[in-house]
Amino acid sequence: MQNTVKTAISFAGKGLHSGKPATATVLPAAPDHGIWFKRTDVQLGDRMIPARWDAVNRSPLCTKLENATGLQISTVEHLMAALAGCGIHNALVEIDGPEVPILDGSAAPFVRGIMEQGVQMQAAPVMAFEVLKEITVRDGDAVATLAPSDTLRIDFEIDFADAAIGHQKKSLVMNNGSFARELCDSRTFCRQADVDAMQANGLALGGEAGENAVVFDGDTVLSPGGLRHTDEPVRHKMLDALGDLALAGAPLLGHYTGTRAGHSLTNTLLRALFDTPDAVRLVQCDGAMASRLPGHGLVWDEIPAVA
Repeated sequence: MQNTVKTAISFAGKGLHSGKPATATVLPAAPDHGIWFKRTDVQLGDRMIPARWDAVNRSPLCTKLENATGLQISTVEHLMAALAGCGIHNALVEIDGPEVPILDGSAAPFVRGIMEQGVQMQAAPVMAFEVLKEITVRDGDAVATLAPSDTLRIDFEIDFADAAIGHQKKSLVMNNGSFARELCDSRTFCRQADVDAMQANGLALGGEAGENAVVFDGDTVLSPGGLRHTDEPVRHKMLDALGDLALAGAPLLGHYTGTRAGHSLTNTLLRALFDTPDAVRLVQCDGAMASRLPGHGLVWDEIPAVA
């Protein structure tokens, strides 16, 4: 069955890129509502923004959504990953700023907040998108693929010149709590040279090494406290991929493979999937199928504790 949150859950902090404070409150929503954002700091016009692939204003640094009137909400990927990883299908996210708070740079605070308040089962069956054809998109040496699978599987590979990151590769099936257990506490990361360039261009204004991001410089981890996992960067890329894939509008049954892929390429992949005839179909999940979706089998004791 579909799920929503039991009660309102608020998360306060600053945006990673804008540096602006905001509070995002996740509210229960009716069956078949899906995930929507509402800009409460805007008084006029359409304040509702759908969390859907065709509302993405593609950006290489974060996932930005925009409604038909041009109203935007940025950096939704970690919250979307948490909602998907907790098996939340319906929610309204009210937010009083232009960017979702970055918190500690991972999805763990969102996951813990959602699960502390609890998940409410609803009287409507879960619908899922089943991938029927293999779809691949490329941008230079970056590649992303969706192929048929009876569950959501994410494979990711990265390769950075910085020795502290280097070549990393990981594969996970997203049910049985694997997102919360393996990925949700992995933080966003970047190189010091990228930080300098972004801040010079008015971005990453809310970023702080160790507080909400992992910063690398050559063979050195600059963030106090070091890494949460030896392969934290590739785990975070998988977290991002789950959040971006959650913009399909319903859970996906498919095998995602990303090689040096980012937010923009994953959105290009979803657009190609839905634009390709007979590549995907919407199916009603029976119990066996639902047991293979993200969020199934999540156990509180397996959620990493974060500061």
